[in-house]
Amino acid sequence: MSGKSACSCEICQGKTMLDQERPSSCGCTPGVEEEAEAFSPKKEIMILIPGILVYVTALVLKLPFRWELTLFITGYVIIGGDVVWTAIKNILHGRFFDEFFLMSTATLGAFAMGEFPEAVAVMLFYKVGELLQDIALNRSRKSITSLMEIRPDYANLQVDGETKKVDPNAVNIGDIILVRPGERVPLDGIVSDGSSMVDTSALTGESVPRSVKPGDEILSGMINKNGLLTVRVTKRFNESTVSKILDLVENASAKKAPTEKFITKFARYYTPAVVFGAVAVAVVPVILYNIPAFSQIFTHEETFSEWIYKALIFLVISCPCALVISIPLGFFGGIGAASKRGILVKGSNFLEGLNNLHTVVWDKTGTLTKGVFRVTAVVTSNGFSTGDILGFAAQAESHSSHPIAQSIRDAYEEKIDESAIQAYEEISGYGIKAQVKGRTILAGNDRLLHKAKIMHDTCNVEGTVVHVAIDGIYAGYIIISDEIKPDAKRAIQGLKDAGVKKQIMLTGDSLEIAKSVAEKLGLDEFYAELLPQQKVQKVEESIGRKTGKGDLTAFVGDGINDAPVLIRADIGVAMGALGSDAAIDAADIVLMSDEPSRIPVAVKVAKKTRMIVWQNIFFAMGVKGVFLTMGVFGIATMWEAVFADVGVALLAILNATRILKSKL
Repeated sequence: MSGKSACSCEICQGKTMLDQERPSSCGCTPGVEEEAEAFSPKKEIMILIPGILVYVTALVLKLPFRWELTLFITGYVIIGGDVVWTAIKNILHGRFFDEFFLMSTATLGAFAMGEFPEAVAVMLFYKVGELLQDIALNRSRKSITSLMEIRPDYANLQVDGETKKVDPNAVNIGDIILVRPGERVPLDGIVSDGSSMVDTSALTGESVPRSVKPGDEILSGMINKNGLLTVRVTKRFNESTVSKILDLVENASAKKAPTEKFITKFARYYTPAVVFGAVAVAVVPVILYNIPAFSQIFTHEETFSEWIYKALIFLVISCPCALVISIPLGFFGGIGAASKRGILVKGSNFLEGLNNLHTVVWDKTGTLTKGVFRVTAVVTSNGFSTGDILGFAAQAESHSSHPIAQSIRDAYEEKIDESAIQAYEEISGYGIKAQVKGRTILAGNDRLLHKAKIMHDTCNVEGTVVHVAIDGIYAGYIIISDEIKPDAKRAIQGLKDAGVKKQIMLTGDSLEIAKSVAEKLGLDEFYAELLPQQKVQKVEESIGRKTGKGDLTAFVGDGINDAPVLIRADIGVAMGALGSDAAIDAADIVLMSDEPSRIPVAVKVAKKTRMIVWQNIFFAMGVKGVFLTMGVFGIATMWEAVFADVGVALLAILNATRILKSKL
């Protein structure tokens, strides 16, 4: 059966489960039954056809009882022999109460009562229903998998002036590959020659192509649209973006949502309960009829065999497969729907957690603002010139990867002589201390100069201020401006509309800048001039202030320098973190684009998924409850029982796949 199989390893002990439910320690191959081939509808149908022919022959021909019984048994074995055999194996492994046990008990019981045609028919319809479920499940899995069909088949490796088509795993860092128009980029790298438009939709969900030119980073999974590109590889395939994305999607459903855990526990107790309930249906009425005080409630004396027949119907109806299949599939579909929109969710528990967001804590730089800084003003002091300040600051910041440092180097424009830098120290949360041409340079925020006890100007300006001191003398400051992202306000409002009660911004930037951004975006609170450890502290305070038991706090950051906060939050969201190892490792949800407005989209996917999952729960339990009652009172036959089991499961699965095509 596609997606669902019985595993007999020591860990699973014969348990029948979806592939994504297997524990990580299970040594079995996911999605493959023991000594079985991949799911094939044609193969299943070819097995059923001979059984159906034998069954129809026994029904149509007027044969002696012995031959009729032989044909019915033969048809039963062909159609449902694997079900009975699986039930026996599971019992030997200590698993008594599953769908195989229920169907085997019900149909063999019908045989024992002489209801040969009905016994075979029930097993036949059960198998047909399972086949339809498998087809629906297989299509759903394929449609989800197709969302991330970005694994490259080959790489065009340049060796000694020749181009060879090789496996991407055979390419090393520093190798040169060619990417022709229409081909998928196989590995992460830097464009060394050529320019083109690339389709990033498989990674980011964005349909608008991006342009790349020499010096630009290009990531595996992108599709080259028009130009010929020469790329220098910077990561091996198993460390590349496409490999990490595939790993995230394939393992996303390993972490179960609370609803899934509830249903798993529920089914564990529910199935034994209905088995004992079936025994009670078979035995209790017969006992009560012989007690004068109760005999008046029966309209006529029903035989023991009639009550056994009702008990068998009870067993067929009670099978919980509609729940145990459709609910994990619902979350799997939700993860797929999010992936389609460039949102990678590491587990269904995090997807469900988005429904319970109470507080969202935002990082500022690179998250709510573009993080693209440029120098807008240089203010001098104590006789130093603009060139002095920019020159010494650029050399002091020459080893820093921070966007602010890059903006200062860009503004300086001249080539930096790194040999002039004798010492370099990056002081986290403060700035840089360096020895340049024998002079001591301090470049950083207000706290750095306070720490060094250097008198300096107090700046009330909109923008990031980098103070510069040379040999203990204040030289002036550089104003660097950042812009709010165009969709940031829409993201804040979208979360408010989704029911998020509080939104907070954290930044290491100045109080004036933080206040300006917070007011423009309509944030509830903001905290400025924070060190990295203070950001963690603020998130912990937010978690401690939760008003409800299920309220969760999410932190949204750029994922590069926010790893500790991403890990500490209930849900860590790394935004615009395509290709960032720190983000993918630390975050629970990774947004492949640089748009904060994807967060409300993720919440909408989560709410849609939860709605469909609970629809399936109420639908399955409601229908089963009705048919169980009908079965006890003799209104439902085995035919209705099969619909209540297989039909409900199929409808629930089809409902679960709706999330993939839903418009949010």
